[in-house]
Amino acid sequence: MSSTTSDPLPHTHTPGSARAAFAYRSYRIIWIGLFFSSIGTWMQNLALPAYIDHRTGSAQIVGILIFAQLGPLLLLAIPGSIIADRVNRRVFLLAMQWLQLIFSLVLAAIVAVDGPIWTIFLVQLVIGTGNALNAPAFQASIPLLVDRRDLAGAISMNSIQLNASRVLGPTLAAVLTLWGVSTAGLFVINSFTYLFLIVAIGMVVIPDVRGDHGAKGWRQFLIGLRISRQRPVLSRLLVAMATFSLFSLVLVALFPSVTRLNFGVESESSTFKAIYAVWGLGAFTGAVLTGTVLTRFRRPKVITFGFLGFGISLAAFALVRSPGPAFPIGFILGIFYFMLATAMVTVFQENLRDTERVRVMPLWFMAFGGTVTIGGLIAGPIIDAIGARWVLLVGALYAIHLARWCNIDRLPREAFLHD
Repeated sequence: MSSTTSDPLPHTHTPGSARAAFAYRSYRIIWIGLFFSSIGTWMQNLALPAYIDHRTGSAQIVGILIFAQLGPLLLLAIPGSIIADRVNRRVFLLAMQWLQLIFSLVLAAIVAVDGPIWTIFLVQLVIGTGNALNAPAFQASIPLLVDRRDLAGAISMNSIQLNASRVLGPTLAAVLTLWGVSTAGLFVINSFTYLFLIVAIGMVVIPDVRGDHGAKGWRQFLIGLRISRQRPVLSRLLVAMATFSLFSLVLVALFPSVTRLNFGVESESSTFKAIYAVWGLGAFTGAVLTGTVLTRFRRPKVITFGFLGFGISLAAFALVRSPGPAFPIGFILGIFYFMLATAMVTVFQENLRDTERVRVMPLWFMAFGGTVTIGGLIAGPIIDAIGARWVLLVGALYAIHLARWCNIDRLPREAFLHD
C-alpha cells in the first residue's frame, strides 16, 4: 500500500505503532493465519531437535539437523526472490505452504516408527527448501499490506506473533505430551496448522509489486548485493547480523544440547520445554516492547543497547550450572534477543523501496536464519568435545563488540534511504 506523507491514514492510531498496523484488514487476516500456523511450526521446531538429541546424544548431529532446516536459506533465498518477481505471488505462496504441509506429514510417519536419521534429515531438507523459497515472496508482500508510515508497526507485530507462537507452541507441545500425544502426533498437528495460513492467503489480495532492476541472466543474483553496497546502512546491518548469528546465536541452533550439558536437563523433559518457553516468552516481551514502549527511543540506540544486553545476559546464561537460574536469565536473554532483532529488521526494511524489498530481503534471511546453521555446524563438535560454556562466552563477547561496531548513528546521512 503506497501513499505520500500528505495522504490521510485509514485509522486514528499513532503512525508506526503496532495498533496502527493491525487496523488494516488484509494485514490483520494474514497476521492471524500466520500466528496459528507458526504455533504448529514452533511445536515442531522444539520437538524435532529434542527428538534427535534424545536419540543420538550429539550436538553435532543436532547441528546437522538445523542446517537441513535453515541451511536452504543460504542457497535458495536469492533464487526464491527471482521466482517471486516473475510469477503470481499468491499461487506461489500457496504452493509452498502445501509443500511444507505434505512433507510435515511424511516426517510424522518416519518419526512414528523411529525411522533412519538420514531420512528425517532428507524430509526436513525438503521442508526447509519450501520455507526458503517462500520467505522472500511472503516477507516482501506483508509490508505492502500497510501504509509505509505504519511499516514499523507491521514489523513489530510480525515479531510479536513470531514470539507469541514461540511461547505457545512449546507450551502446547508440553501439555499435549502430558496428555499422551507422541512426537509424531505433534508433527501431524503442525501439518494441519498450515491450513490457517493457506485460508488467510486465499482471503486477501497480495499486491503484485515488481521491480525492473536492469539486470539479465546471472546478474539477477547480484541485484540485492548491489543495492546493499550502494546503501551502507543495509550492508552494515547485514554484516552485523550475519556475524552475530554465526558467533552469538549458537544457543538458538543447539538449545537442546546446551541445556542438557550445562544444566543436566534432558531434551525431551518438561523442564527443557519450560526453559525454552520462558526464553520464548522473553523474546515475545522484547518484540512487544520494541513496538510499544521503545518507540519513543531512536532505533539505533535500541540496537546498541540490545547488543550490550544480549552479550551480558548470554554470559550469565553460560555460567549458571543449574536449571533454576536459567529461567530468569533465559527470559532476560530472550528480551534482548528480539528487541535487537526487531529493531534491526525495522531499520533495514525502512531503508528499502517497495520495488527493492523482494530482492534485498533474501540477504536478511541468509544473515539472520541461514548463518545460524553454519554456527551450529561449527559449534556442534566443539561443544561435544569441551562443553557449551566457552562457546557461549565467545558469542557473548562478540555481541558486546557489535554494540560499538554496529552503531549506525555514526554513518553519514547519504548511507540511508531518502525518498
